[in-house]
Amino acid sequence: MDTYIIRKQIHRLPGKVIHNIPMPQPEVVEGHGSRRQIGEICRQSGYRQVLLVTDKTLSGLGYEQAITQALDAAEVGYCLFNKINSEPTIGLIEAARKEALENKAECIIALGGGSVMDTCKMVAAGVKIPHLKVNALLLKFLPVPDKTLPIIAVPSTAGTGAEVTVGAVVTNRRGTKSSTVLIGLDVTHVVLDSELTIHAPQQVTAACGMDALSHCIEGAVSDVDVDESDERLSEEGVRLILQSLPIVMKEPENIEARLGMCRAAMYGGHAINTQLAGYVHAFAHSIGAKYHIPHGQAISLMLMPVLEYQKSTCIAKYAMLARYCKITDGRTGDDKAAELFLQAIRQLMAQCGMDKLVSPVKACDHEALTRMIIKDSINYSAPFTFSKNDIEQVLMTVTIE
Repeated sequence: MDTYIIRKQIHRLPGKVIHNIPMPQPEVVEGHGSRRQIGEICRQSGYRQVLLVTDKTLSGLGYEQAITQALDAAEVGYCLFNKINSEPTIGLIEAARKEALENKAECIIALGGGSVMDTCKMVAAGVKIPHLKVNALLLKFLPVPDKTLPIIAVPSTAGTGAEVTVGAVVTNRRGTKSSTVLIGLDVTHVVLDSELTIHAPQQVTAACGMDALSHCIEGAVSDVDVDESDERLSEEGVRLILQSLPIVMKEPENIEARLGMCRAAMYGGHAINTQLAGYVHAFAHSIGAKYHIPHGQAISLMLMPVLEYQKSTCIAKYAMLARYCKITDGRTGDDKAAELFLQAIRQLMAQCGMDKLVSPVKACDHEALTRMIIKDSINYSAPFTFSKNDIEQVLMTVTIE
């Protein structure tokens, strides 16, 4: 049965729900090599023992050593957990929580991408509810008594925005993904260290940039009532990416452009918290799950098809973004300004080589994908509710057979 009428009636509900959840209000420390300040941050915060969590790749590159040296200098004890080599799983979270409890960690330092961040969120919650098995923490909304353990987030990529988002995605024992919103997540500091992103491969930089861009655009055009300051952060994120991403693709070691991307990714995470995502993500999540392609690649595949399909509904907001990003000025009418905005996104994708992606979508999978997209989109407040026919039309634009 098509749930279109019901979905249309409740499409603003997720935005109302998310605004009743307390959001992290971290202090932001930024700059090239800024992770070297973490020891002093911990000392001033009164932490005597911390758990430093990172993944195998970053640890193999020695990126955590600047942090451990800073902790040693500040006389802060630490335990290193560097076993993460996949998206969060029950086993990884259980092992990291055990380390945190046994070492009486008073704070978690999360160094890495989205997988590390989400693992740390669940560990920080699990330490406060030690009597519950990790599997029992995988609720749609997980209330944590008196906040989670404090987290100092040090993102190593400029894309997911997971350093500030209240959600976490965990692979459960059945091998499927469960999403959890943590009520009481306590991210006290976000350390934006552009040094961590300089050596990322170009394709990773581009894919992460597209992910951050989608967060900011979808936040800016969502059907959620937000403060002007929240709206401005989404717009600023779009502006920073349009300005910075072409530079880092040509000049990988451009520190200022890298830092601009780090800021934009964080603003994108803020947009997810306050304005949610939209159909770009609903399509990308479903296509990514169906064909096992990376999230950033799926986002890049679906960004323009969805933005173009919803153009008639979003003309005023696209025009607003065009003016904020100085693509055009106030003398240009909304229709023209909106098209100029879309042209700027197309040009950016071409500059990053993300316009040449080969789609995996097959016509025989449309029915299954449509069900997945409808299910995923219920979590968002998109500009308008797509019908089955709308979804089919968008899928046709990326279908290979």
